[in-house]
Amino acid sequence: MAIERLRKHLLGALGTDALLSDAADTAPYCTDWLNKWHGKAAMVVRPQNTQQVAYVHKMCAELRIPIVTQGGNTGMSGGATPNDSGDQVVISMTRMQRIRSIDPLNQTMTVDAGLLLAHAREAACNVGMQLPMALGSEGSCTIGGNIATNAGGIHALRWGTMRNLVLGLEVVLPDGRIWNGLRGLRKDNTGYDLKHLFIGSEGTLGTITCAVLQLQPADKKRACAWLHASQLSDLTEALSLLRSQCGANLCAFEMLEHQAIQLIQSQLSDMRCPIPSDHGFHTLVELASPDTLDLQTRLEDALVQWLEKDDKRQAVMAHNASQIQQMWKLREGISLAQKQFGFAIKHDIALPVSALESFCSSATAYVKNLPAAYEAQLINFGHLGDGNLHFNVLLPHHACPEDKATLVRQINRYVHDLVHHLGGSISAEHGIGQLRREDNRRYKNPEEMDLMLHIKRALDPNLIMNPGKLL
Repeated sequence: MAIERLRKHLLGALGTDALLSDAADTAPYCTDWLNKWHGKAAMVVRPQNTQQVAYVHKMCAELRIPIVTQGGNTGMSGGATPNDSGDQVVISMTRMQRIRSIDPLNQTMTVDAGLLLAHAREAACNVGMQLPMALGSEGSCTIGGNIATNAGGIHALRWGTMRNLVLGLEVVLPDGRIWNGLRGLRKDNTGYDLKHLFIGSEGTLGTITCAVLQLQPADKKRACAWLHASQLSDLTEALSLLRSQCGANLCAFEMLEHQAIQLIQSQLSDMRCPIPSDHGFHTLVELASPDTLDLQTRLEDALVQWLEKDDKRQAVMAHNASQIQQMWKLREGISLAQKQFGFAIKHDIALPVSALESFCSSATAYVKNLPAAYEAQLINFGHLGDGNLHFNVLLPHHACPEDKATLVRQINRYVHDLVHHLGGSISAEHGIGQLRREDNRRYKNPEEMDLMLHIKRALDPNLIMNPGKLL
């Protein structure tokens, strides 16, 4: 049997502590953080270095055994969960946590793919730099997973997604060859930029084992404020004003509709909203700078102009680190609050900022017109500054399975059709995984899908890399 042959080879090459086979040991690797997808693994392999990953790939390629590479298992789209066949091998990268080097002069760090994002950020901080990728899951997500899903986060407005932070990669190809592209260069005009094939590929083209990441000077100053307005257009006006007056210092512009605030406060303790309300939209604004600029005054001056245009608008400044922390704690509580409340029909969409108001108006009206018996609750929040919304619809735990299935189909189709019509994307930062695989075929144009499939077949002709995901 192919699996037993593989087990014998891997035991000899990697040792017994690298392999997990018992169902109780493999169970944590066979479901996702949302507890939405469940599968089985023939075994879980935990390599310690790139050469061991390459050996696993080589043997799986020879035996035609599918591979699912997994980082911190914090994804939202089921991209790192094996299927229920029991014939897939999970490669867990969590034992590969080395910081290979940090070069402050070149402003780069070279790190293993299994390193936690929080540990990478801490290491950068220790040399007076910052890794400007900030996620609520940074204590459990890994660098490799962040790259494989092209993570976004709260500071994408200023620094872009993970794609913008990667200078070089080391990747084990499906057949076991190692591509070493660990170059810390801002300019390299010698042909195809191959690293971009693997960023956002969700483990379907190879296993990322190491990365060269760009660092930035650490921020010395921060200024935060909490805004409230009745209309979304008021907040996009604030965004435009802050962009023009604060420039590159504007690093976050996070929106939560009032129902999201109410949900957080109902599900989590010690959550105080700076501006209580029963309607409208809230926004958390943050400025940051490596210089000694007076960001507090700059932010106040811009907000005064915004407030003067409408006396219904409100803004509260944070005056110390504790108040900044409380504002961010409220914003970051939304994911856990949704998980505790009930079943969420999630949408991770991207739109031009100019199209956000039109989308929200139409999609909100659609949800409000759903039958009352469904008890659907709209939770709209996201990274307004870069056009990424999480337009979610919650159903209580007691909602019947038939209602859930019906609503998932109806709402997904309406929301995604509307996003596509407005020139947007059905996945902004969570990836396609298995959640959006069929939807992706509907909205990607045929030429794009054809090119992606040709690349997949060229690199992975045996189709063993993360089958059933993305494509």
